[in-house]
Amino acid sequence: MKLLTKAILLAVTTSALSSAIATASEVSQATSEKHAAAAIEYRQSLFQLLRSNMGPLGGMAKGALPFDESVMQTNAVRLEQLAEMMGDYLAVDTRGFDLETGAKDALWENFSDVKGKIAALKTAAQGLQAAVKAGDESAYRSAIGKIGASCKSCHDDYKKD
Repeated sequence: MKLLTKAILLAVTTSALSSAIATASEVSQATSEKHAAAAIEYRQSLFQLLRSNMGPLGGMAKGALPFDESVMQTNAVRLEQLAEMMGDYLAVDTRGFDLETGAKDALWENFSDVKGKIAALKTAAQGLQAAVKAGDESAYRSAIGKIGASCKSCHDDYKKD
């Protein structure tokens, strides 16, 4: 009997873990209006954090602010961390509810492309970190530009005007 109980427990645990992993990497439907509203709020909060970290970098790339290696390093690490979370926060499809959102339907229809764009953001953030670590001032503007380009590519395809 103990062996059967352990086998059942193992099967249930494995099934739950597999479902959690699949859910984290694939699109899931919001289950209620409350769930959809929360998903939108979290998604928008994540983008506010992205914006707050990208703003100073954009100012540096445009020459409006002097290059500050400490700010570049900190913000690049934050952008990488936010990119790591982004797929989870974008994966909840909120289209089934009449709520205000800046996301186009294409976001959930082309989620594998979205994940690729998220990976590009993460890689670009790592590139800025590497440029700062190397002290390669000539690479700063280009590295920041790659982060901006990765953001823009997603906005162009998946953000409403």
